[in-house]
Amino acid sequence: MLIKEVSSTKDKKQFLDIAKAIYKDDEHWVCPLDQDIEAVFDPKKNNFHNHGKVTRWLLFDGDRCIGRIAAFINDKKAYTFEQATGGIGFVECIDDQEAFKLLFDTAQSWLKSHGMEAMDGPINFGENDNFWGLLIDGYTHPSYGMNYHMPYYKKHFEDYGFKTMYEQITNHLELKTPFPERFTKIANWVSKKDGYSFKFLDTKQFEKFAADFMEIYNDAWKSFPNFSPIKHQTVLESFNKMKLIMDPKLIWFAYVNDEPASFVVILPDANLMIKPLKGKLGLIEKLRFLYYKMKGVNRMRAIVMGTKEKFQKHGLESALFIKLKEYVIPMNQYEELELSWVGDFNDKMLSLHEATGAKFGKKHATMRYIFK
Repeated sequence: MLIKEVSSTKDKKQFLDIAKAIYKDDEHWVCPLDQDIEAVFDPKKNNFHNHGKVTRWLLFDGDRCIGRIAAFINDKKAYTFEQATGGIGFVECIDDQEAFKLLFDTAQSWLKSHGMEAMDGPINFGENDNFWGLLIDGYTHPSYGMNYHMPYYKKHFEDYGFKTMYEQITNHLELKTPFPERFTKIANWVSKKDGYSFKFLDTKQFEKFAADFMEIYNDAWKSFPNFSPIKHQTVLESFNKMKLIMDPKLIWFAYVNDEPASFVVILPDANLMIKPLKGKLGLIEKLRFLYYKMKGVNRMRAIVMGTKEKFQKHGLESALFIKLKEYVIPMNQYEELELSWVGDFNDKMLSLHEATGAKFGKKHATMRYIFK
C-alpha cells in the first residue's frame, strides 16, 4: 500500500471519487456535493485556515485508490484540552484493518510533527454542524451535512484505540402528530408573554440576524468545556452557504424586551434534492436541483438551537416550535423534522426533544485517540 498527499487536480478528484466507489451499492448514502467538501480545504471559503492548518492523503493498493483521510489543527482550540489535540476527518476506506491503520498512522505522524498529542475524529475543519461524528447507530437516510458511514468503520476506529468522548443523538419528530398537551400549553403561554417577540429570518438583514445568532450562540455554549466562541464572519459564511436551500420562515429567533434570547435554525433536507446529482453541480445539475427545490421535499433538519443561559428556563424553545408549526402545517408539505444532533451531555436539549414527542433516529460518536 502507498500513501500520497493530495496536491494535484487529479488527486482532489480521486479524494472525492473514493467515497463514491465505497458507497456505490448503498441505497441510503447520499453523495455530498463535491463543492461542499472542497470548500473545507479552500482558504478563500473556510476562515478556519486563518487560525489553523490542514492536509489530506490518498491511500493506494497498486493503482487502485482504496482510502482517504484529512488531518487538521485548529490553533484556537487545540491547546484548550489536557493534551494538545488536532483532528481527523473525511475518512473513507475499504473494509481492511491494515488500510485504516496506515491512514490513522499517517495523520498521527503529521499531527505529532506539529506538536499535537492527541487527535479527535471523525470531525470537520470547521463548525460541528457539518461532517462531524462517526455514525454508530441508525444507518438510514442521512440529512444534509450529516456524516454517514458503513457499520465496519466503528470497529476499525476502536481497534486502532479511539475512545468515544461523547455521543450525538438525533431524534425524529412526526410533524402531523400533535405536540403533547403539556408542551403545547407551556408554548402558547410563553408566546403571549409581555415583552416576548418572535421573528423569522429576514434575508435582507443577514448582518443583523448573524450578529443576533452569534450573541445567543456564544452565551448559550460558554459554560461547556473547551468551547470556542464563534465569529461573525463564520456565521455569515454559514448563512450564505445555506442561502440556496433555506426557507427563511423555518429559521426563528426569540427576543425578550428586544434582547436576542433564543433561536432555532431549520433547513429543508437538501439531501433529498441532491441525491440524484451524485455530487456534481454543473449547469445540468443546477437545473435539476432547482426543479427538486421547486417541487419541494417532505423532510427538514434542525441544524442548531440555542438559548442564552439566563433565558434557558423561560420555555422559549417550546414557543419557537409552535411558531414553526403554525407556518409548516398549513403548507401540507413537510412530514418529518430531524432534530440533530445533540450531545449526550446536553440534558436540557435532550429533555426538550422528549417533551416534543420525538423518537430516536441516529447516533454519532466523537472519538479521541491519545498518542503513545
